[in-house]
Amino acid sequence: MTSREIITRNLTFKDPARIGMSFSFAESVMDDICGAGLGPSATWTPRRWTEGEFEYYDDEWGNIWYRVQGRSAGGEIHEPALRDWAMLKDLRVPDFAEPSRYRAAAETFAKDPDRYHLASLPGFPFAICRYLRKMEIYFQDLILEREHVDALHDQVTGLLEAVIRQYGRTGADGIFFCEDWGTQERLLVSPAMWREIFKPLYRRLGRAARESGLHVLMHSCGYNWEILDDLAEVGVNCVQFDQPSLYGLERLAEKLQQNKVCLFSPVDVQKVLPTGDRKLIESTAAAMARLFSGRHGGFIAKNYPDLVGIGVKPEWNQWAYDSFVRAATG
Repeated sequence: MTSREIITRNLTFKDPARIGMSFSFAESVMDDICGAGLGPSATWTPRRWTEGEFEYYDDEWGNIWYRVQGRSAGGEIHEPALRDWAMLKDLRVPDFAEPSRYRAAAETFAKDPDRYHLASLPGFPFAICRYLRKMEIYFQDLILEREHVDALHDQVTGLLEAVIRQYGRTGADGIFFCEDWGTQERLLVSPAMWREIFKPLYRRLGRAARESGLHVLMHSCGYNWEILDDLAEVGVNCVQFDQPSLYGLERLAEKLQQNKVCLFSPVDVQKVLPTGDRKLIESTAAAMARLFSGRHGGFIAKNYPDLVGIGVKPEWNQWAYDSFVRAATG
């Protein structure tokens, strides 16, 4: 059974030969997934400059970001592209759907036929729109500017539908996107608001993925419990959680197995991996492999890409990996 088949069978609960493995911290580690993203834009040239202790840079939507040099890796929005709703009619939309931006992904996938082909989306409606308006303003907009919000969401979702269809022509097997919806204990918006405003957008994009023959894999930080059933309903095949212990492993496994939603996850990066407790790390990895693979599949183990950022030593990460390898090969 190839890596591609193993991941596909875990995603579809069709009795894979083992759990999926997606590790990239060394050349010799097991990695069943081949990833690719958009190629460079022909209409946008990134800008980056410094002023005092801050570094500034822009993105394809026209947002201006800033970060403290030598400290934060990412940054925060300094000036949103859509500062006023009067600017919506003239909003410059990135050329995400330009066919030339998919040639590199198609070439990458063609060179690696035995691994699962995972294509990264350049955002999702909530993630994109909260930056376009700046997050604290956008949350107000959801209540006070619903007509404008709906128009913006429709425009962004239409563009992402085109992106998904382009990826469907590259040889991709699935799409991956990031939307952080939770705090440590609840959603950022009420479940009712999520279902009213965002669920129809997810349904549209899930439909586009199915029509293009693609699985849907979603990353989200925080506590998303209230919408797990909804995500399964609209076509999310897999959730990538870095904090599965937040839900309770057995409780989360039962919910995902019932909905036939795969878990794509490292050992918990908040409550387990940073402890440096070898016994806890190894036993948690073994429990995850057992619980989330269930009777017919449903688990892909991975590493966390920024160990320094979460205070984890390489050997702690190695313990988790070795435990997952034992579960995969034993």
